[in-house]
Amino acid sequence: MSEKKKSGGALLGAAFLMATSAIGPGFLTQTATFTGQYQASFGFVILASIILSAIAQLNIWRVLCVTGLRGQDVANKLLPGLGYFVAFMIVLGGLVFNIGNVGGGALGLNTLLGVPTKVGYVIAGLLAIAVFLFKNAKSAMDNLTKILGGIMILVIFIVIVVVKPPMGEAVKNTFVPSAGVGNLIPAILTLLGGTVGGYITFAGAHRLVDAGITGEKNLKEINKSSVMGIVIATIVRIFLFLAVLGVVVKGVTLDPANPAADAFKQGAGEIGYRFAGLVLLCAAVTSIIGAAYTSVSFLKTFSKGIEKNENWVIIGFIAVSTLIMLVLGNPALLLVLAGAFNGLILPITLGICLIASQKKSIMGENYRHPKILLILGIMVVILSAYLGITTFVSKLGTLF
Repeated sequence: MSEKKKSGGALLGAAFLMATSAIGPGFLTQTATFTGQYQASFGFVILASIILSAIAQLNIWRVLCVTGLRGQDVANKLLPGLGYFVAFMIVLGGLVFNIGNVGGGALGLNTLLGVPTKVGYVIAGLLAIAVFLFKNAKSAMDNLTKILGGIMILVIFIVIVVVKPPMGEAVKNTFVPSAGVGNLIPAILTLLGGTVGGYITFAGAHRLVDAGITGEKNLKEINKSSVMGIVIATIVRIFLFLAVLGVVVKGVTLDPANPAADAFKQGAGEIGYRFAGLVLLCAAVTSIIGAAYTSVSFLKTFSKGIEKNENWVIIGFIAVSTLIMLVLGNPALLLVLAGAFNGLILPITLGICLIASQKKSIMGENYRHPKILLILGIMVVILSAYLGITTFVSKLGTLF
């Protein structure tokens, strides 16, 4: 295989890895819930979150890929020891979310084929583990995320055709929301964290660093891959929004326990329900892969042993996630705390990358970070920090 073809595969693979890492069970539930709450006005939430997510991701990917350093290494260069703190946050958030992803995979298998939940935990974990048993695991990961991402888009599109959502109303409210912009701000910031928060934005960037697609000479391809990742996640979000909108505009109240599956069932009957199971399974498996790969990528530069046995460490990470889910059944408290904790990660990691972008000792003598990206990035840090702190405090208040 030519170097150009390998490079192109890695660029597309990085985009899909980032996108499918974002599109997990929580992504599906979040989108369906907000669509039921805001109906057509949720289109504006998606539009605003796309813009903010693209700003955050372009800043982070540029810094990591120009330097050829992973997130923890950039942080350590900025302040010795900071990388260990960042790695701890990412790995902790990734582990707990992976437990939820395993649970989502079991729910998908149960919806699709009626597989018992505990058996579903094991199957979901084994499906993700199988990818890292291949000799060329990263290529297998790239290919699987592309295939499963494509399946999700196709299946949700079929449901859209069946439910016939009000497209005109959706387009109008995307630019002029009837719910009012002020009422939509919490949802916008929640979607931002769900699209590029925690480990998600690093998944694709670390994949490019591993593939050696780094340096200023590759900036055009890096930017293209970064934007492509956001676009893929957005297409799935828009399609899911339209599929659910076609149901809730008819006055249907969705089951809060599994709103996405309920919307598909209400809109397209039994086959729609099975389709929802397939989408949930694909979303869960790709998110398990993305969370495990990215979490371990934050550890491997701290230990030659981890770097040398990366695939086996990833397999262990997935196995531990599966075992915890199997033992605890439904670690609701862990997931609520992890969700709130994850909201604190984006402003910290983005802030680190923005400061690093101005340091010649990190970026090199000739690199010039676009001022517009810097300014917009600072705005995203402030917005996401506000949301992260208020959400974390409110979740702690409800739990204790």
